[in-house]
Amino acid sequence: MKTDLLAERHIGIQSADLPVMLEKIGVKSVDELIDKTIPSNIRLKEPLALDKPMTEREFTEHIAQLASENKLYTSYIGQGWYDTITPAVIQRNVFENPVWYTSYTPYQTEISQGRLEALLNFQTVVSDLTGMPLANCSLLDEATAGAEAAMMMMNLRSRAQMKAGATTLFVDENVFEQTKAVLTTRGIPQGMTIKVGNYSTLDFTPDIFGCILQYPNSNGNVDDYRAFVEKAHEAGAKVAVAADILALALLMPPGEWGADITFGSTQRLGIPMFYGGPSAAFFATRDEYKRFMPGRIIGISKDKYGKVCYRMALQTREQHIKRERATSNICTSQALLATMAGFYAVYHGHDGIETIVERIHGIAAFLNEKLSKLGYVQQNKLFFDTLRLTLPEHVTAQKIRTIALSREVNLRYFENGDIGLSIDETTNLKDVNQLIAIFSIAAEMEVAEVTDVPAAKISGEMARQTSYLTHEIFNKYHTESEMMRYIKRLERKDISLTHSMISLGSCTMKGNPAVEMLPLSNLGWMGIHPLVPADQAQGYQKLIHNLTEQLKVITGFAGVTFQPNSGAAGEYTGLRVIRAYLESIGQGHRNIIIIPSSAHGTNPASAVQCGFTTVTCACDEKGNVDVADLQKKAEENKDNLAALMNCQHHPQRWRSRIYGRCKYECSSWLNQSGIHWCRCLSLELA
Repeated sequence: MKTDLLAERHIGIQSADLPVMLEKIGVKSVDELIDKTIPSNIRLKEPLALDKPMTEREFTEHIAQLASENKLYTSYIGQGWYDTITPAVIQRNVFENPVWYTSYTPYQTEISQGRLEALLNFQTVVSDLTGMPLANCSLLDEATAGAEAAMMMMNLRSRAQMKAGATTLFVDENVFEQTKAVLTTRGIPQGMTIKVGNYSTLDFTPDIFGCILQYPNSNGNVDDYRAFVEKAHEAGAKVAVAADILALALLMPPGEWGADITFGSTQRLGIPMFYGGPSAAFFATRDEYKRFMPGRIIGISKDKYGKVCYRMALQTREQHIKRERATSNICTSQALLATMAGFYAVYHGHDGIETIVERIHGIAAFLNEKLSKLGYVQQNKLFFDTLRLTLPEHVTAQKIRTIALSREVNLRYFENGDIGLSIDETTNLKDVNQLIAIFSIAAEMEVAEVTDVPAAKISGEMARQTSYLTHEIFNKYHTESEMMRYIKRLERKDISLTHSMISLGSCTMKGNPAVEMLPLSNLGWMGIHPLVPADQAQGYQKLIHNLTEQLKVITGFAGVTFQPNSGAAGEYTGLRVIRAYLESIGQGHRNIIIIPSSAHGTNPASAVQCGFTTVTCACDEKGNVDVADLQKKAEENKDNLAALMNCQHHPQRWRSRIYGRCKYECSSWLNQSGIHWCRCLSLELA
């Protein structure tokens, strides 16, 4: 019985086109084509042991069932993830819109002007809120952005520091745990020593090249780091700050108290939690450090008529040019989610953001006052949204946990018995009364129901005094109709799969079927905090388990690990596993990776980031490996050979079809096949 299978609509060739295509290439069947192109000794001898494919209807029912197995409790866990309200106009017109989620990496700037404007909005939001003059158009997540900050500070060392072997990175103990973990993983292969401690008691020594702080810290306290930063700079160390982007609307931004780098997550700007991701990280720094900055920067140009247009700037730092000399293996961005975060700020503007943050802080301050009357002692002297509570003697954390779970509420439980709660954009009057009830029942005291909670500002020296989101773009589109029209205007300046097939090919191409995208708007997938108890995320756990088992069958490997949605992250992980394995069997001296010259630039960049040394193997003009040269290089390096990265992704020198002279990077015309193009795409159009 023929069924409407998902694969038949989205994968492969339409049956009507198949005979014509086969005739064109000179074969009679697909089987004959496979016989002539894929050696028989590497082909499967029998079909993969996978379940039968689903129809679109079956998949819809299956994924809805999994979502229903997730429990939507109200979570006040914080630690980098917070419930949000995605404006419907953004959810429908961006998140659920294939113009935005199928668009190609904007190498061809002339057909990507809408996306580039949206990403420039994102950069402007980040720059305004952090107080830093320069921001990129997003990284993968906060933790890996922290690792990029660490590498950037190491690359910024003075010659004297390099000569003296300054390789210690100080990380404050109150940085989020996930960031500390990634810093350790990424830092060790680069020869870093990670020193974790209390910033207030740190004695600077010549070996410390950089410091990483959290603002507000993981407990929710807003520390005044100004004296520490001054001390760090006197000692020759740089300072990177992991900041809460929303809190910066009320707090003095790091750029105003001396930070060299500010990074973090923009998840709070209308992006669902999605059980921990994805969400766009932000990264901002001083202008003088721009050539060391990871990721992509959107810049502004003018054409010969004086009309503003957008470009990707400073591309010479990217891996397809620098390869093993690249200081980062990041070659992508969280463009869709960064676009949503930028639109969130456009839609709300300064006044809307101010209303949101003052409501969040007002609720936290109100709860602090109410709970202190019940005998709970608040540990944070200055806070934005998070309270850390020491309990009265007759109250235990387990007692509160039992009451909270019975009311479908998740709190944060510290090892020493303290309890934390982080207020977010979704917290309302009903939630306030629920929280007060939980703590009052545990304290065996009665409290009257609350009927109103006043908004509040932060006062004192750490309060923000400077303006933000003053550009006209953040003051024009505050009604749904105007916002929708603005989004549609940007849409029309782009080409995506909704318009045509995209001629450029890359690992970033996406053909996402609508049936697979629709479930992402289900609250059962959107609203789950990554640190909820496992029994509240059974749908996610089953989905992850099912995919793991399927990938094990497909790849033939014994285990699977999942990474941020970037091929560079997967490359890095694989190489890191190889390094760890070699160390485990006493062969850690093996540090050579042979990489074909035709491989994607992230391959050598990832290898260097993992602490390997790369050796390039020759290829012909079509990208095919020169086997003789490969054998020669392998023999020469056999005693220290660790691995071969055999990625057959021929490097594409992206060409801009808008003629112009680049004054930013190349300082010259470049010509190939009669087309003027600029290697860094930083064009002054003529």
